[in-house]
Amino acid sequence: MELSKQFYIFAIVKYNYKLMENYLISEAIGDIAGSAYEGRMHRIKDYDKVKMFSSRAHFTDDTVLTFACAEAFIDNLDMTMNLWKCANEHRHAGFGGRFKQWMANHNPQPYRSLGNGSAMRCSSAGWLAQTEEECIRMATETASPTHNHPEGIKGAVATALTIFHLKNGKDKDFVRQHLLNKYYPDWADQKYADFHDSYSFNSTCAGTVGPTMICFLESKDYVDCIKLAISLGGDADTLAAIAGPMAYAYYKKMPDALVYQAMKKLPEWMVEVSERFDEMVNKKGQESAKRKIHKACKKV
Repeated sequence: MELSKQFYIFAIVKYNYKLMENYLISEAIGDIAGSAYEGRMHRIKDYDKVKMFSSRAHFTDDTVLTFACAEAFIDNLDMTMNLWKCANEHRHAGFGGRFKQWMANHNPQPYRSLGNGSAMRCSSAGWLAQTEEECIRMATETASPTHNHPEGIKGAVATALTIFHLKNGKDKDFVRQHLLNKYYPDWADQKYADFHDSYSFNSTCAGTVGPTMICFLESKDYVDCIKLAISLGGDADTLAAIAGPMAYAYYKKMPDALVYQAMKKLPEWMVEVSERFDEMVNKKGQESAKRKIHKACKKV
């Protein structure tokens, strides 16, 4: 093969695979920003009044479990026990009642939850997976320790697949037509303005993932997506925690100041997991890029 053709192929693959960092932080920023608007007294509908990091902002259970899932993948740990361990190390992070009962059991078993907790913690599956089939398997693995109801599994799969396809270059039309329409068809034809005013707190996957996907679809950038999710006036930290990785996978950018502020609020073990996760995702991406080059070379 001519050397010029080799460089041409390499350039194409390099363009299609862009190294990023702070993958997990994209969830943490959403969670932290949304935390200030949790609870009936703090929910907000006015987009213009949403502050990304108010004085009340802090990481919650959403971030604890997101990082626990990522750590389990990095170190090949038992997913159930790592979720249990990390949750019990942050007992006051805002876990729900049924999850607290699960935490108190030294032999924790799934309890068929269909809540949005499966969707908020699954982003590592979308970032790490190299195929759609692997993404579905990994997302299911993050959900199954507690959210083994079909709706709980579906919420994790739909969220992770959205991240997976966006990181690989799919556009918003693809998300609406092939993911939103497949997993949450009741939301597929809706626009943000159609439900903004009437939307209220909903802790199920069915009432959370579809609206969050629409926030992403109508967003202009990462911050806009987070603020749209928060200003729905619902389960703010979880809506924003789900929205953040979707937006980052598509826009490939987050404000440096927000990344810095989020990192300052996280414990050392999360910062370490974030760094190791970046290395793992990028290594897998580079290996995938090399395979593409090899395959393309054979065709030239």
